[in-house]
Amino acid sequence: MDLGLKDRVAFVAGGSQGLGKAVSLELCREGARVAICALDDPELPKTVEELRSATGAEVIGVPADVSDAEQARSFVRKGIEHFGTVDVLVNNAGGPPSKTFLEIDDDTWLQGVNLNLMSTIVMTREAVPVMMEKRWGRVINMTSISVKQPIDGLILSNTVRAGVVGLAKSLSNELATYNITVNNVCPGYTMTERVRSLAEAIAQKEGTTSQEIIQRWESSIPMKRLGTVEEFAALVTFLASQRAGYITGASIQIDGGWYKGVM
Repeated sequence: MDLGLKDRVAFVAGGSQGLGKAVSLELCREGARVAICALDDPELPKTVEELRSATGAEVIGVPADVSDAEQARSFVRKGIEHFGTVDVLVNNAGGPPSKTFLEIDDDTWLQGVNLNLMSTIVMTREAVPVMMEKRWGRVINMTSISVKQPIDGLILSNTVRAGVVGLAKSLSNELATYNITVNNVCPGYTMTERVRSLAEAIAQKEGTTSQEIIQRWESSIPMKRLGTVEEFAALVTFLASQRAGYITGASIQIDGGWYKGVM
């Protein structure tokens, strides 16, 4: 299937590792030109080179901490400066820490808001005017299954990511007439370093092993396994495509059936 992504320009935040890296790779395979950002560490230039070598795509890397509004804004601006445009924006950032309500102070709440909600707002605000001018665009927010079914121990993430969904639903209505779609992708338990770290944190609190925690999660999933980053990337790439032009304002879970709600 031709997804119509050849020579489209895609920006992927948090694109050097985990789900973001997998999404970046899949977009490159479809012929997109891609800008990724991540914290200024050795993984960013390493990933840029890996993507170029594996696909032959044009890829740039921009060091940025998206929890800082100015750096998040700068990522999109530098991408537009390099490529001259933007067609697809994938908003992605690491998750807030695993804590209970009374363990979270005001500063930690604000850090969570800046990391997941404000970064989405700031980057989208920079990209949307370009999309409106060309009357085509895709905004995809990488959230979590927790926006549909809250996850115990992740009250900060549950709260802040729900704000992203509210933003996306409202924004999708504003931008629909410009042929710009806005959607959320909600991964369940997927085998990433973030999930491994969460399993280790829970295991330490419970006095058990991270493997036992992962097995517990797997037992609660109808498919009896964690998802792969490749499966997640395929969904995001489809939503970024020409073929997905009539899907907007949606929050799509990819969780092996873990979510038990009807809608």
